[in-house]
Amino acid sequence: MRIGSLIIENNTVLAPLAGITNLPFRLIAKRGGCGLVCSEMISSNGLVFGANKTLRMLESFPEEKPVSFQIFGSDPSIMAEAARIVESSGADILDINFGCSVKKIVKSGAGVALMKDPGRAEAILKVVRNSIKIPLTIKMRTGWEKTGEDALVIAKIAEACGVDAVTVHPRTANQGFRGKADWSVISTVRKSVSMPVIGNGDIIVAEDAVDMINQTECNAVMIGRSAIGNPWIFSQVKAILEGKPVQPVSIVRRFEAMKEYLKVTVEYLGEKQACFMMRSRLGWFVKGLASSGRFRESIKQISSEREAQELISSYLDFICNKREPAVPDTETYKEAI
Repeated sequence: MRIGSLIIENNTVLAPLAGITNLPFRLIAKRGGCGLVCSEMISSNGLVFGANKTLRMLESFPEEKPVSFQIFGSDPSIMAEAARIVESSGADILDINFGCSVKKIVKSGAGVALMKDPGRAEAILKVVRNSIKIPLTIKMRTGWEKTGEDALVIAKIAEACGVDAVTVHPRTANQGFRGKADWSVISTVRKSVSMPVIGNGDIIVAEDAVDMINQTECNAVMIGRSAIGNPWIFSQVKAILEGKPVQPVSIVRRFEAMKEYLKVTVEYLGEKQACFMMRSRLGWFVKGLASSGRFRESIKQISSEREAQELISSYLDFICNKREPAVPDTETYKEAI
């Protein structure tokens, strides 16, 4: 798939997920076969006004390339300056958020609020397009009405402004992540523009992604929540599209991914912050396994990478050989079980 001048290895894309798709998670998704990874949404104001925490969100490793960074905002001049900052950081693609329905974002005029303000949307897209040379994309929803008319309007404006691709998550602003995604909106947008259209929404297993492509004729699929704890879904989609059998993910590979995720997060954030984060995230990878609840309780107390690695190894030994897994010797854990 081609987005502007950039060729993507395969037509799978990692969705931007707030608080999740940081650098370590993107690396795991890339190793799972993802063609294009995307950052969580980044405040344009934070970038322009030099917030250290926000600027650090632009850090990237060569292994994850190509990488897209998504920004949000409502002020055209600030969005343009933020776009230049993103480009100078080494990003391969700049994405603009037209879909976030969180109240504080919408109240600021950003996210999905832009879909009911075509004039402001056009102003932003024009000035951003003129400010950067890298490919420019947008991610939007159905809009504010179920008809999908808002999506059609914004898609046509985007194409006229020189946007290189559009992602459509066919839920309305009020739906959030509830209800069913209306894939027909993706199809309608696909037929109305010549730029690539990426479909997103209700892809639970790899076969769903293929169904979306077949039903909507979208050029690629974007996967978000279903990649959490299952980064191999990207390689599974690729295999099906190439007519190859889907290879089951072994227990050992699942545990290796946990260790990889832990290691790269420690390298990126430092041991203390990484362990705090991993207390909730390592559990993503053990859903459905025997005694997974006990493992999730055990990792709630981790304070060092070594301790976490030992718990992962012990739990793997339990799964493979039915040996009792190790647990932290803390009163908190004893009370939890």
